[in-house]
Amino acid sequence: TSPLLCQCVALKQTDSAEEIVIPRKKTWDKLAVLQALAATVNRDPTAAHYRFQDDPYLIPRTSPEFRLYSLSQESGCYAAKYIVNTYPKFFQKDIAEPSIPCLMPQQLEPLLDEVTEEALKECIQLRRVKDSVGLYDQLVQAGTPVSLETTNTLLDLLCVYGDQEPPRENQLEAGAAEDQNAVNEDPQRRRRGQLRKATDLLTVTWRVNNNAERIFNLMPERNEHTYCAMIRGMVKYAAYAKAVNMYTDLLNNRMRADVHAFNALISAVPELKEAYNEKIDFILDLLKQMAEQKVPPNLLTFNSALKSLRRCGSNAKGLSLQIMNEMKFLNIEPSLATFDHLLGIFYKSGASSQLPIDVIFSLLDEIEGKHFEPKDPDDVNFFISAMKVCVDLKDLELAYRIHNVLETGANWKLLGDSYQRSIYYGRFFNIVCMMESIDVVLKWYKNLIPSVYYPNVQGVKDLLQALDTENQLQLVPSIWKDIKQLGHANKQDLVEEVLELMGRDKHSPELQVAFADTAVDIMSYYKQTQQRNLQWTATSLGNVTALILRGGKTRDAW
Repeated sequence: TSPLLCQCVALKQTDSAEEIVIPRKKTWDKLAVLQALAATVNRDPTAAHYRFQDDPYLIPRTSPEFRLYSLSQESGCYAAKYIVNTYPKFFQKDIAEPSIPCLMPQQLEPLLDEVTEEALKECIQLRRVKDSVGLYDQLVQAGTPVSLETTNTLLDLLCVYGDQEPPRENQLEAGAAEDQNAVNEDPQRRRRGQLRKATDLLTVTWRVNNNAERIFNLMPERNEHTYCAMIRGMVKYAAYAKAVNMYTDLLNNRMRADVHAFNALISAVPELKEAYNEKIDFILDLLKQMAEQKVPPNLLTFNSALKSLRRCGSNAKGLSLQIMNEMKFLNIEPSLATFDHLLGIFYKSGASSQLPIDVIFSLLDEIEGKHFEPKDPDDVNFFISAMKVCVDLKDLELAYRIHNVLETGANWKLLGDSYQRSIYYGRFFNIVCMMESIDVVLKWYKNLIPSVYYPNVQGVKDLLQALDTENQLQLVPSIWKDIKQLGHANKQDLVEEVLELMGRDKHSPELQVAFADTAVDIMSYYKQTQQRNLQWTATSLGNVTALILRGGKTRDAW
């Protein structure tokens, strides 16, 4: 046999021995292509938000306009949905390929008229609270047994909405108007820049002997789901003592609570106990009972514990670190809300000198480079709290690191609504103006405004102070144009500060002419009858007169 033939046979045997592995099919998300295309486009710092780019006339130039146009657009969406759902017979043709169910008319009216359990299930699915309760009462009076599963679903509906009808999309605008009227009637109740208390937001409370309690007492049999739904509803609507009593009844019936009921009870601890030690002991007791009942905790369990520990003073620091170690032991990934609660525990406003700096840097080392997803409603509070710590510490490097975390991936989506974004960028711009050179300040000014940030009066003052510190007053006329565009030209203290900066010292003739033109423009705002916020003072009148005379505009000075 020839060597060449033997070599070919050996190669064939080797090839036949190798196993061909077919790769697994990759399943792509429906939005994968759009997300890939969106990742190739950077934010345009000179353009407004993309939601306003359909109509150039409705591009906001001030923070109030941003809020007004945003609410107007949302109102238009709600109005369109209301018309589609109210007159569904006119919108039956589905022209979208593939079909988009959320754009089609929704079924808002029940199809079943008879008094049956199936009709009750349909009412519960449509979230019609009063109709569901009425149907349940008719079934009970007729002697028709209602299954435990259906009754528990009805209890879920009552506990979620506090025995009230859920707000419909066409009712949201009315609720916002009522809230605005309440604020207008009592200005001290809601001050600008002041966060609301939980009691202010709680418009629905747990009524005594409401339908949820009545149906609970009528049930011939109950299970763990029944008790847990009642506990969560009572905690949600501030019936904390009743929730604890319900949990005690659950234990007396030899049942165990689920993780969601424990989370609700842990979050209610600060309202049940007054002393710091009592709160900590109660939290530890609930966590031990979870372990005894073999209920595995989740992320919200530890976040609820940390949130309650924020109201336990300095005694909570040690326990909070133990909770973090327990999360690491159970392989539970923290969310941004976890780190926000840690900042709230270790950092107290007004006590920055006692702040353990290593805790903040340890948190940043943990989150840098990571892509976060919303897992807790409190996730949106982290960036605001972290930037406040940077401002109090006057640590610019720390602020830049936090901002880099914000710009990593889609973390910017966890910044919250427009009001929270304004707070974050206002604090970030404040520390940049305090700590950076004027070139870097102007770079950030052009990068943030107006695409993501509409500065308030304090933000503009920070910029003017930075210009004054770096002796770059030749930029004040251009900043005044931005002030007019931002809608702050009627702010008395801001206008006087602009006049003070321009009129304090003498400058080159060219700059004095520019200052004089700006002073004439400011004087025209004082003369406008609708600008009632602007009142002449001796200082402002003297600065305007001096600036106009230095620019050679004697007639305007007279």
